[in-house]
Amino acid sequence: MEPVVEIDDLVVERGRRRVLHGISCTVGRGSVTGLLGPSGSGKTTLMRSVVGVQTVRSGQVQVLGRPAGSPALRRTVGYLTQAPSVYSDLTVAENARYFAALYGLPRAEADQAVTDVGLAPAAGQLVGKLSGGQRSRASLACALLGRPELVVLDEPTVGQDPVLRADLWARFHALAAAGTTLLVSSHVMDEAGRCDRLLLIRDGQLIADDTPAAIRAAAGTDDLDDAFLRLIRDLRPADPASADPSSTAGGTR
Repeated sequence: MEPVVEIDDLVVERGRRRVLHGISCTVGRGSVTGLLGPSGSGKTTLMRSVVGVQTVRSGQVQVLGRPAGSPALRRTVGYLTQAPSVYSDLTVAENARYFAALYGLPRAEADQAVTDVGLAPAAGQLVGKLSGGQRSRASLACALLGRPELVVLDEPTVGQDPVLRADLWARFHALAAAGTTLLVSSHVMDEAGRCDRLLLIRDGQLIADDTPAAIRAAAGTDDLDDAFLRLIRDLRPADPASADPSSTAGGTR
């Protein structure tokens, strides 16, 4: 599968604490790749590195054959952050139409994006009056505008009800079938089985990079929660020399 994201020996430090420990992996075109791990494992830091908004200590991140963050990638990469990235004093439709105008897209595409994320009934409501889950979906609608080749989604299903979560995952797979590449993070392991490929991360280390079926087989269990726990038990502690032992400050997301 043609690689869209190529990460080679990526090291990121925050404050003097090492957050990512030499991660190397690829994300193939037209796939839904899940980035899974507990809160604080480094998922957001890795995604920020892919988008090109994270300062890295060493290593390389290539996106569509260019260094992450290159100006040429701005129209080809969609990014949904954990915090809503829409204007609270505009309606859902106004937000989508504003971002569509930045891409030179017609209103009809903005309205379709709102419908695709299940927000058509709330299109006329101010974002500031929406629930947290609805705000996240409003942000998602804007991130999907412009038909980006790569969509990076940081925990897009948090706060969504089970029916809507299923609808969103169906939408993700429809995008992938049309050629879009998706990198989706979650700390909920029951979403792992919805992905074509999994990157399992723990304490800034990549502990698995394979299909859900292969990870289950390697761990000797049909349950992905159990597989993750078994992989953690088999993981050797990180080399203490890889981080500054004098520092305990800093956090990882």
